[in-house]
Amino acid sequence: MELPRRGLVTYTWGNVSGIDRETGCFVIKPSGVEYEELTPEDMVVMDLNGNKVEGRYNPSSDTPTHLELYKKYPQIGGIVHTHSREATAWAQAGRGIPAYGTTHADYFLGEIPCTRSLTQEEVRGEYEKNTGLVIIETLERESVNPLYTPAVLCANHGPFAWGRDAAEAVYHAVVLEEVARMARLTEACNPQVLPAPSYVMEKHFYRKHGENAYYGQR
Repeated sequence: MELPRRGLVTYTWGNVSGIDRETGCFVIKPSGVEYEELTPEDMVVMDLNGNKVEGRYNPSSDTPTHLELYKKYPQIGGIVHTHSREATAWAQAGRGIPAYGTTHADYFLGEIPCTRSLTQEEVRGEYEKNTGLVIIETLERESVNPLYTPAVLCANHGPFAWGRDAAEAVYHAVVLEEVARMARLTEACNPQVLPAPSYVMEKHFYRKHGENAYYGQR
């Protein structure tokens, strides 16, 4: 419900899932059902073998992508996929989002990476599974901690974001959209702009995250 409230989805676009690691099951939005009509009973329960455990609807078509991320990264507890306007524009351009300022650094450590395009064989094969695998390939290639940079842009497609649970994943998707807009406007103001100094970005990230974080109330 938060996705349409925040303007991140149109019609039935996008999906959210959350996993219960104790049971090894995750719950995901059903495919093609209007957000305004959704109830908790409409959610689809899946296991980590890709089997439907419960639900009267088909799960989101992106379920295999979520599945691969859950299997690879046990620290991920929730995943969001949208076609939000600003982040999708960067994905369609095949560009990661550079870290231009401290707003970015408060939530993402370093550039938000963009994957390579899928090959024709990958698209013709298990397309959604291969989308998950190319996200993993990108994170591993860039040596990205998935909780320190909790989003990736899929080239020609759109953004995926995640968090420790579904609510945090949605929060990161909302922040990602705002950061993507800020980066675009920054480049419009100064086409020769460079990423902010790493020491500034690391300061802002680690004051909110990690063992020695001191931002906010305890």
